[in-house]
Amino acid sequence: MKLRCAVLDDYQGVAMTSADWAPVAETVEVVPFTRHHDTEDELAAALAEFDIVVTLRERVPFPASLFARLPRLKLLVASGMRNSVIDLHAAHEHGVTVCGTESSPHPPVELTWALLLSLARGIVTESTALRTGGPWQSTVGADLHGRRLGLLGLGKIGSRVARIGAAFGMDVAAWSPNLTPERAEAGGAVLAASKEDLLASSDFVSVHLVLGERTRGLLGAPELALMKPGAYLVNTSRSAIVDREALLAALRDGVIAGAAVDVFDIEPLPAADPLRTVPRLLATPHLGYVSQSNYRRYFGQAVEDIRAFLAGAPVRTLG
Repeated sequence: MKLRCAVLDDYQGVAMTSADWAPVAETVEVVPFTRHHDTEDELAAALAEFDIVVTLRERVPFPASLFARLPRLKLLVASGMRNSVIDLHAAHEHGVTVCGTESSPHPPVELTWALLLSLARGIVTESTALRTGGPWQSTVGADLHGRRLGLLGLGKIGSRVARIGAAFGMDVAAWSPNLTPERAEAGGAVLAASKEDLLASSDFVSVHLVLGERTRGLLGAPELALMKPGAYLVNTSRSAIVDREALLAALRDGVIAGAAVDVFDIEPLPAADPLRTVPRLLATPHLGYVSQSNYRRYFGQAVEDIRAFLAGAPVRTLG
């Protein structure tokens, strides 16, 4: 009898065509799920008969309570090598091996700039007006050249965003809790004197920090109030770094000119969520890592992880 492998949240229906699953086809039956399971009860019922689960990024939480309800599960493969929604200790306690994959920093960098440019030039507003018979030109674009780009975080993604900002002729500054002047310079930026200085002096602020105790809620109402009224905020990192209610209030009240977000506390975003309708917000459904090359990497290495596990020599293990 074949082992059964579930591929979760295959929204676009591309899991089976993004990789060659033939190397495990004789021993593993692969079943993609294109619909998200909203509750743990739904998910536990759907996965009850599966030995292996493949999940993309942090789309689906795996807390201890879920592992306890999946006694048949032996292997969990998650794309990326860091995952904050999988309880790795609980996985170990329940005899589940957790493996990851490589992930490219390029797609989120590209999406960051797609969002920033769209905000600056009113692309969504102007395109919608053109297609629906609205006014011919209703916005005046914000310039990039000569303006300050402030980066919260200057790691693999932030440093690449910095280099593109410099190519546009922007003044690039950065801040993070442990950033030094030398590391900032190596990453293509100058070190801001403080987080507050970065927010107050920047025309565009982009978030590229890892979520942790020191960064959760890093940008709240007091921090957003420091930003220029004409400034824009972009968050393609983690939703919880920016206080949700503070952001909603800042957008409603015009504290900042606008924001773009690609990450949310609950995904998929509920239909009635105010982030869907709040003014001055450009929102995308967590597309930062969603690209053809990344999907080929994720699913291709998921196959490798499964093969290695079945051979008794797991690779890219987490925890």
